[in-house]
Amino acid sequence: MHKYLFLSLLFSFNLSYSQTEITWNDLEDVEFEDIYYDEVDEFIAYPHFGQSIMNLSGVEVSLTGYILALDPDKGYYILSKGPFASCFFCGGGGPETIVELELKNKNQYFMMDEIATIKGILKLNADDIYQCVYILQNAEVSR
Repeated sequence: MHKYLFLSLLFSFNLSYSQTEITWNDLEDVEFEDIYYDEVDEFIAYPHFGQSIMNLSGVEVSLTGYILALDPDKGYYILSKGPFASCFFCGGGGPETIVELELKNKNQYFMMDEIATIKGILKLNADDIYQCVYILQNAEVSR
């Protein structure tokens, strides 16, 4: 009897350690309000995150997109919903269409517009105007 109770308890827990796969649609659960910042003397889009994306804050997720190699020498990369020509910086996308990558391996190298699936801990950023709204911390190639 004890053996069955133990097995029942063992299998009632979720023992999966894999990341949660998200899509760009998941990152659209945010609304923006233009707020004036004296520090930079301009209006900046301030994010108000929806509940579904707030539930993913601090969770290891994976997301597929285009790599934007903004400063490869310093390891500064962005994951984008679209390629460089149509990304947030150059095209018509919003701030929710890019994710800043804080790479686990600082020597990791990517090429511009390389398609990659990246996993990392999702951080929601509403405070630092010098970083993206979404950040993947401890980021690395997932597959």
